[in-house]
Amino acid sequence: MNKRKFIRILRWLGWILIIQFVLLNISAAFYASKFTHLHTPEEKEVMIKNPPSQNFFAKTWRLFSGYRFYKERTEDYPDFPFTTLHFTTRDSLKIEFWYSQLDSTRGTVILFHGLMGNKSFVLDQAKEFVKRGYNVLMPDTRNHGESSGNSTSYGYYESEEVKLSFDLLKSWGEQNIYFWGISMGAVEIMKAMADYNLPAKGIVLEMPFGSLQSHVKSRLHNMGFPRQPFGFLVTCWIGIESGFNSLGFKSTQYAKSIHCPVLLQYGTKDQLVSRKEIDDIYNAIPSVNKELVVYPGAYHEPLIQRDPVRWNKEINEFLGIK
Repeated sequence: MNKRKFIRILRWLGWILIIQFVLLNISAAFYASKFTHLHTPEEKEVMIKNPPSQNFFAKTWRLFSGYRFYKERTEDYPDFPFTTLHFTTRDSLKIEFWYSQLDSTRGTVILFHGLMGNKSFVLDQAKEFVKRGYNVLMPDTRNHGESSGNSTSYGYYESEEVKLSFDLLKSWGEQNIYFWGISMGAVEIMKAMADYNLPAKGIVLEMPFGSLQSHVKSRLHNMGFPRQPFGFLVTCWIGIESGFNSLGFKSTQYAKSIHCPVLLQYGTKDQLVSRKEIDDIYNAIPSVNKELVVYPGAYHEPLIQRDPVRWNKEINEFLGIK
């Protein structure tokens, strides 16, 4: 092979690599947009009634451009007295929440749902706190439930809803404020504690992911994709499209700002959060009053439904209720 032919081959290989890199980034940008823009329950019903084409070209395009995520419809309403109220974020998003106030209480628990859920998804937990004599406040975070907003940031910007909920209760004279959150809800609580130094009385965190990148990798893995390099690229594009440092979005860092009592809970078969992520978060929490509780056989799901006896026992011990 002469030198000229060798250079020509290298040039073609270089172009092939450049084209692959460009296509991979275009695909990652599409996926990032799909990951952060949730479609409505009505759109989901239309999709179910009229399934997308399964021909080769349509399936290939979906594989390249990503699959849609749908937020869930409000499934149920509290069977205890409540009021529907709203507050507004800095960027004029209207956040709807349910609030239940008892005549005589131990304090108030603010409950945050996970990705694609809404306030009706935390009713089982809220009911148990009400039984124990606590007020409850349950927001729909932005782009979920009945709140406005056209995108989610997996807890980054949602941390503002945590602070606004806390400030609202303080303005009403509440002194004993607790947080409970699941998955994304747990992460936004942790970020709010780091951003705003909120003096919460205690926090219950269920299945928080260690970082946005680890969570994206897990979701892609469950969809059949290799974790790298696509997970890294999708995470980068989420930050580019949403305007924040997505690679620096790490719950393990936010955990370092939590000094109040913490109950961290996790299921051994969680398909989206690894045990290492949970251990790293737990070890990063400087609070002298912290506990890690592991539920054997539980997936990334409400732990109260997997093992209600264990869940209630742990909550009682955390709150000091005999």
